[in-house]
Amino acid sequence: MPRKKLLIDGETLTIRKVYEVACGNCPVGIAPAAVKKVEKCRRFVEKLLIQDKPVYGINTGFGMLSEVAIPKGRLDELQMNLVRSHAIGVGDPFDRKIVRAIMLLRANVLAKGFSGVRLSTIEKLVEFINADIIPYIPQKGSVGASGDLAPLAHLALALCGEGYCLDSDGKAVDTTQVLREKKVSPLTLTAKEGLALINGTQAMTAIGALTIHRLSTLVKLADIALALTLDAILGSDLPFDEKVSHVRAHPGQFEVSHNVRRLIAGSALRESHRSCTKVQDSYSLRCAPQVHGAVRDALRYAAEVITTEMNSSTDNPLVFADEKETISAGNFHGEPVALVMDYLTAAVSELGSISERRIEQLVNPSFSRAPAFLIREKGLNSGFMIVQVAAASLVSESKSLSFPASVDSIPTSAGKEDHVSMGTIAARKCAQVTENTAAVLALEILAACQALDLRRPLTTSKALEAVHRKVRKHVPFIERDTFLHPLFAKVYALEEEIVAAAEKVTGPLA
Repeated sequence: MPRKKLLIDGETLTIRKVYEVACGNCPVGIAPAAVKKVEKCRRFVEKLLIQDKPVYGINTGFGMLSEVAIPKGRLDELQMNLVRSHAIGVGDPFDRKIVRAIMLLRANVLAKGFSGVRLSTIEKLVEFINADIIPYIPQKGSVGASGDLAPLAHLALALCGEGYCLDSDGKAVDTTQVLREKKVSPLTLTAKEGLALINGTQAMTAIGALTIHRLSTLVKLADIALALTLDAILGSDLPFDEKVSHVRAHPGQFEVSHNVRRLIAGSALRESHRSCTKVQDSYSLRCAPQVHGAVRDALRYAAEVITTEMNSSTDNPLVFADEKETISAGNFHGEPVALVMDYLTAAVSELGSISERRIEQLVNPSFSRAPAFLIREKGLNSGFMIVQVAAASLVSESKSLSFPASVDSIPTSAGKEDHVSMGTIAARKCAQVTENTAAVLALEILAACQALDLRRPLTTSKALEAVHRKVRKHVPFIERDTFLHPLFAKVYALEEEIVAAAEKVTGPLA
């Protein structure tokens, strides 16, 4: 069955669609309405080229050199020089998914019809996506204004048949070789087009979109890990009562409490200590709805900002064909993305932090009322002692990455660009903290399943028993010390399957 094509129009792109294209599961085309807008805008640019009036980026230099007039016969050369000189990224390349997302977002912005490029330029981006030609884009080198100049210059360079692309092993190969093998011709830039390809926030926004998509699963996994630990150490479900959420009314808190109630419904373990004398649990359990919920609210806000940015025109100058006007402004500035990615980084770091505290609850017999470090023959065996240590290391690293990149700014371009966003740094840090937090949650699930086995013959709920069975298909109960890293890696790889196993019982989690 042929895959349904995504028709970009600069208006309606979603995070889910970005993920599908990034994974190579959705071909791309250009919506007919967008074609008309793009062609109309380009016709206006062509008229400007006939005039002698200076228009930034079309017949002038760039940045500090914007006062330099460029002869008409050298306007195409100007655009190619811009791309070559700006392609100075540093470090390891972005992976294939992120590069595909960057190309899609750049094509979508150009399709909005305020950039002044030819339709064929957008079609070349689409052709690269559909042919799975992946430009080699180093991760570092953008200050987030005038947008992601260096990363997008590497993209534009590959479109023009220069620079490098990624092969299937993630190694750099000459673009000319790749285009020859794929039977794809390079793009030849004309006036305005080099600037239009590199002026924008698409690198930071692509990272943000894919990170948010990942987190939409991770917040569910966090609630499952919480529920497993809550039951495994005989915690109370009273803090998750619906009445508690109603009197504070944050939507995220309500969702978390609702999820946990569904996840532990019918647990024999919970009923076994219903009348115990313990008055209240530690904050990592009792306040989990408030913490997990605040992360969800941050994620919701971040998704709104990133979706808006994906469908915004971030060029400079902007070309308004209907008004017969070009405006040099600052839509390329990454501050909206930078701030929200810093916010999300701190939120996700907290999700890992509270998970690590629950791991401590699991391995510490003072809290868990289970064997120390979740191993029966302690002393001879260390059990899950270093599981908590590894989680602590990851959480500490995430904390160090949570200082906001957006509060820093170093003037560039001889002071012309005197305030920048550092948005791509913020987005990259958020992606790294997300990976750290996913690992901590996997460690918590690994430990919680061990703790549940130590409570047998009492069982937990149907939903959590389903999660336990899913884990036990890949990871055995630990009777004596063994090589733990491969077992952690298996749980880490089960992220989506664990969520699916729980939802098969509970229905879709919030």
